[in-house]
Amino acid sequence: MSFLESLILGIIQGLTEFLPVSSSGHLELGKALFGSDTLPEESLLFTVVVHAATALSTVVVFRKDILTIISSSLKGDRETLRFIAFIVLSMVPAAIIGLAFQDEIEQLFTANILLVGSMLLITGLLLFVADKAQNTNRNVGFASALLIGVSQAIAILPGISRSGATISTAVLLKIDREKAARFSFLMVVPLILGKMTLDMKDLAEGGIVLENGSGLIVGFIAAFITGWWACRWMISLVKQARLRYFGYYCLLVGAAALIVQWI
Repeated sequence: MSFLESLILGIIQGLTEFLPVSSSGHLELGKALFGSDTLPEESLLFTVVVHAATALSTVVVFRKDILTIISSSLKGDRETLRFIAFIVLSMVPAAIIGLAFQDEIEQLFTANILLVGSMLLITGLLLFVADKAQNTNRNVGFASALLIGVSQAIAILPGISRSGATISTAVLLKIDREKAARFSFLMVVPLILGKMTLDMKDLAEGGIVLENGSGLIVGFIAAFITGWWACRWMISLVKQARLRYFGYYCLLVGAAALIVQWI
């Protein structure tokens, strides 16, 4: 993977991890566009690195929230413990699907343009529906946390935006828009770290030799900076009910992907 490819894919990951346009789908489109013949192990290592960068950017953006949660939970604050319970509950569906169907899921990440394009169209339609939701003033509860978790599990499919699916589900459940975005971004950090741990274990068992350290560093920095910016911008956009603009984008890119595949 060249320096330029690492930079572009890092930027794509940073932007699309938080903006509701599907990071996995765009990475697959990017790989297909470059026609990369990179070994699967190197591609997996790069994916782990850029996901680590976006996880770190989330921690930086929500550092005050995270410190407050840790401090309050140590003091036994009931509301904080409930919120942590909601986070854990929301992780369950994706964790079960990810562990039970790991091999099948990996087969989906083979630059399948038809699948990615189709899923992007679904993401676009979901964003349009969510943008019209009214009276979003509720708090996250056990039932809503579980449903948001189910939407996160579905978003494992490349082309279904994780942030778009979880935030849209929360908004459609009448949850306050800012709280929906905050919950969506915080709930993914443990899953990213868990997935990274499993991937690194697989890489270590495979005896992967690091040959392109500079490309990994470039990808990490690009993903972190753009991820930090995109996370902050996304919170503002959700509060202003402007998800439909990303809906237009997803429909455009999804349609373009299908057209290219069919030509």
